[in-house]
Amino acid sequence: KALAPALPQQAAGGHHADLAVIEVRGIRPETGEFFVAAIGPTGGGWGAKAIEDGHPVTVCSNDGDTHNSPSERIEAKYPLLVERYSLRQDSGGAGTWRGGLGAEIVIEALSPVEVSTPIERTRCKPWGIEGGADGMANRVALYRNGAWEELESGKVANVRLEAGDKIRVETGGGGGFGPPAARSPEAVASDLRNGYISLEHAQAEYGYRA
Repeated sequence: KALAPALPQQAAGGHHADLAVIEVRGIRPETGEFFVAAIGPTGGGWGAKAIEDGHPVTVCSNDGDTHNSPSERIEAKYPLLVERYSLRQDSGGAGTWRGGLGAEIVIEALSPVEVSTPIERTRCKPWGIEGGADGMANRVALYRNGAWEELESGKVANVRLEAGDKIRVETGGGGGFGPPAARSPEAVASDLRNGYISLEHAQAEYGYRA
């Protein structure tokens, strides 16, 4: 960000900046055995550059030896249900080049468990540069007593979930590069068709007209 004014062709927008790991602890109902599950890392959006959109759902480059958890493995090994694991619509910052999309993962507890998350960058949005818009920040929510509760930070420590309760982690998108008005109409229309952005986002950020 600091070097972008001097070296714009070599700079990139901000990224989600976290591994977004969910730690779950509990007892397997069928065996009575204690388990600890580390779900993730869940990738997020990478910043756009002067020549291309940011990459979606990318694990931080300094953690190339880590791999995210296949949903089927999680469900086979633990009393958990992966209700949703998808791209996070509208999370990439608008720009001539759009920031990469983050992810949304929703995990339902099938028996009582404790969950913890150490997620950062929930208040500092991944910044856009050269006129690009910021991406969405990381966000964590819990579903308990029949309602979702958006947390003020990504720090969850030893919170108990009963069967049917859920945790939702939404990873941030990358910052955009360049003014959104300069993005080609074809690129905006393609993003709409693919579900990367909503119609409301296209109209508000890009002045899109159907």
